[in-house]
Amino acid sequence: MEIAENSTGNIPSQKTGRKKGWLFYALVTTIFWGLWGALIDQPQKAGFPETLIYVVWSITMIIPAIIALKQIGWKLDKGKKSIFFGLLIGITGAGGQLILFTGAIAHGPAYLIFPIISLSPVITILLSVLFLKEKASFRGWLGILLALAAIPFLSYQSGQGTESGFLWLIYALIVFFAWGVQAYFMRFANKTMNAESIFFYMMLSGLFLAPLALWMTDFSQPINWGLKGPFSAFGIQILNSIGALTLVYAFRYGRAIVVSPLTNAAAPVLTVIISLILYQVVPHYIVIIGMILAVVSMLILSFEE
Repeated sequence: MEIAENSTGNIPSQKTGRKKGWLFYALVTTIFWGLWGALIDQPQKAGFPETLIYVVWSITMIIPAIIALKQIGWKLDKGKKSIFFGLLIGITGAGGQLILFTGAIAHGPAYLIFPIISLSPVITILLSVLFLKEKASFRGWLGILLALAAIPFLSYQSGQGTESGFLWLIYALIVFFAWGVQAYFMRFANKTMNAESIFFYMMLSGLFLAPLALWMTDFSQPINWGLKGPFSAFGIQILNSIGALTLVYAFRYGRAIVVSPLTNAAAPVLTVIISLILYQVVPHYIVIIGMILAVVSMLILSFEE
């Protein structure tokens, strides 16, 4: 993966990078996350627990982190602020993912949880407008609103009944807030440190929480250690890791109020399409409405600079 740099080796200007790169990186994230979403539950169905899937995911983050750092000559930002913001971005992302699998989904229905956490761009947009003073044109705001409107439609899953209690809701709201804050600080940190360093600290944060995931694993239960277990999980989770790296680049060059809703709306569209092809599953009409809204949003936001 080739990293765009200018002749002096510095990070390109936001204006130049936005025109040249943000949409490309956002689309790469969309493609990889869309495919990842369609395949994510395969290892679990084969008998490989979600806690161990998290561990595998944290390991896959090492590969793109090494490739990215090599591209910039291993020039890691080591200042106190860089370390702080890098780890903050990493912990909110990795911690949110761990809470999602071991907390929210373990206590509540996925068809109610995912519509809540998929609205995390609302947090990102509010923080970016208030503190980063980001602005968009009327066309841009229309695209953002359509993307936000599409997300709950795309997250729809038919289901019967609800779980007792509200513990799942608390977990879901924590993930919702954590991922919204992560995206904001990802954009904020890109102003003072290189994207490669941000991702490196994200990788460290994921590995830091891996022992907790191992501790939460019930090894007394049968675990599939074959090709459909950890090996399948590795191949699927590397898609997420590469998509996370290109998302950091998208936030380097593009505005958070555009990148965040675009990637959150577009990736599920691809997931639905791939699932339709692989599993012959016809989406619910509510999901189709979401797909239409997301496609229109993508077309509008692709012309937003």
